[in-house]
Amino acid sequence: MNITSNFRSPLAYRLFPLLLLLSLAAVQAEIPTVPVSALVADSRHEQETELVLDILSNHHYRKRTLDDRLSSEILDNYLERLDPQRSFFTQADIDEFGAYRHALDEALEAADLQAAYAIFRRYRQGIERRVEYAIGLLDKKFDFSIDEEFAFDRREAPWAKDESELNELWRKRVKNDYLNLKLAEKDEAEIKDTLMKRYRRLRTTTQQLNADDVFQSFINAYTAAIEPHTNYFSPRTSENFDIGMRLSLEGIGAVLRGNSDYTQVQKVVPGGPAELGGELHREDKIIGVGQDEDGPIVDVIGWRLDDVVDLIRGPKGSVVRLEILPKGIGAEGPGKIIAITRDKIKLEEQAAKSEIIEVGQSGRIGVIDVPTFYSDFAAQARGEKDYKSTSRDVRKLLAALKQEGLDGIIIDLRGNGGGSLDEALEFTGLFIEAGPVVQTRDAQGSIKINRDPDPGLAYAGPLAVLVDRNSASAAEIFAGAIQDYRRGIIIGEPTFGKGTVQSVIDLNRFARNSADKLGRLKTTIAQFFRISGGSNQHKGVIPDIVFPTAQFITEHGERSLDNALPWTAVRPAKYIPARAPIGRFDHARRLHHTRLETDKLFPLILEELALGRQAREKKSITLLEEKRQVEREKLRANKKRISDEFRSAQGLPPRPDEEDADTANDEDQPPDDEEDQLDVLLEESAQILLDLITPEQKTAAKI
Repeated sequence: MNITSNFRSPLAYRLFPLLLLLSLAAVQAEIPTVPVSALVADSRHEQETELVLDILSNHHYRKRTLDDRLSSEILDNYLERLDPQRSFFTQADIDEFGAYRHALDEALEAADLQAAYAIFRRYRQGIERRVEYAIGLLDKKFDFSIDEEFAFDRREAPWAKDESELNELWRKRVKNDYLNLKLAEKDEAEIKDTLMKRYRRLRTTTQQLNADDVFQSFINAYTAAIEPHTNYFSPRTSENFDIGMRLSLEGIGAVLRGNSDYTQVQKVVPGGPAELGGELHREDKIIGVGQDEDGPIVDVIGWRLDDVVDLIRGPKGSVVRLEILPKGIGAEGPGKIIAITRDKIKLEEQAAKSEIIEVGQSGRIGVIDVPTFYSDFAAQARGEKDYKSTSRDVRKLLAALKQEGLDGIIIDLRGNGGGSLDEALEFTGLFIEAGPVVQTRDAQGSIKINRDPDPGLAYAGPLAVLVDRNSASAAEIFAGAIQDYRRGIIIGEPTFGKGTVQSVIDLNRFARNSADKLGRLKTTIAQFFRISGGSNQHKGVIPDIVFPTAQFITEHGERSLDNALPWTAVRPAKYIPARAPIGRFDHARRLHHTRLETDKLFPLILEELALGRQAREKKSITLLEEKRQVEREKLRANKKRISDEFRSAQGLPPRPDEEDADTANDEDQPPDDEEDQLDVLLEESAQILLDLITPEQKTAAKI
């Protein structure tokens, strides 16, 4: 297997199937319901089980014995995938499933899938009972003057001991759903209609899951017990992805994932309509979808991810309206509606861009924003010489910046999720003369050193690299190499921590005499190591100067994933460090902390992040209407106060209250994006880089 070429696979594929790129153009036909009698494994699933076990045993980077311990993890993973909020199974069900706890290893080795389908059939029965109960509650009156709590996050809660306890949980769930819509000023008839459709949809989507869906869920409970980036794709899942790639990312440009009852934005794709519109952000939750400028908003809480995607995708030029709960807003709302015009994601919009920041009285710092490590592989295949790529585009930007008399350059890798390994090597080579960039160890333990392919420097001056919690994979390779070579200073937050390589295998390639269409297996085949010997895996790249925003990333990145490979190290490669002024790093760090003591904007950023963490950490919510309304207003007021103070510190007027926004005089208001004109973290990074340069160096280093 060619590790380098497989590393190029798009981010969406590396994260699939938990994430799904909104890039398909036509809404699928309604999927028929599946009778319970059809929820059994067939010979194709048995064959795929044998192939998956063989590949994971012989080719996966991590070797785990399929034994009783792993069997227990598989069962827990499967139950969590089916019922993460512990809302459908009772403790009696779990006790009964205990008979499988130490038997799934032998069952998998024998390609015996009866347990998986038996558990799923019980799950489907549980959903049908709960839906009938929930719909029956809609004919009753709720008393919102009672001070009681609804536990909406039950991931760590005990299983309900019996049907009566489940009914009580669902009574509060339905009451909460009703209150949310009531506070959104929906009338009684509209509330009942919305919730009726929501609960029926939950039942219908479950009844549409077929034997392939059950198999995929169960096998991925097995793969997840080995390593989080290893996944099985059913034939249908694989086909959907291929359709999306052929359509060249035509849609809104967002990567989504299912998160309990909500569809959550995992990533906004650079250059896509959502990113260009600036209103949809990572961690926003989508709770409704409407078509065109005035189509009705369809409630999608509790929907399957695939079905939400069907509503959002559509042809270029058409409009989709999304009702969202913005990042940092809990289940209590309030939400807002945004409109996005679907379009093709243009490569030029994903390209690196440059700007110049004026620092103090005389400092001038160039900034190159690199959203991804891209290359136009199609143009290369056609033999075009002037194809676009990260390294080519940045080389041109560096040449132009050299004419501006700058003091230094920042490479901004915030939100850069990776991309082509070849581009990461070429890109690093723009800033070092020659040498190794990253080491790769395969499943057999062989180590390959990946080197700068083009000796020579495109830029030799003062350099800083700005990273955050979402800088991953190829971005971490570059940042780690710059840090190891002492070529520049790394600033920001510890990065994502993904230091592994995946390859997607078509199971039909391994099948003998099979006329069936089989699925695919994405398996981890190698790990990256820095030239200093350590890995970016798990820990990420630790900046030389860490911003205080890093305190909010404890549950983010590779470190938050179950069964992620641990940090480890290999022997360092031979390389010659450069001459970054690391002796002045402590000096720059002291000046940075001194500025933080009087800065007005950093505390506001931290306060907003703290509000978001509080919302994420909440596990229950009041069902007392008066108290709930107070909490909503308090949250709204805090968000607005932070926004107003942020604008005030920039000399901007406060924005009007939401209810007055439509009647405000547009000529008296600043542009929508004016609040974002000051990038606090980037401005501080420019000041840090300038602090590293002595007056003598500044005179000599003008580029």
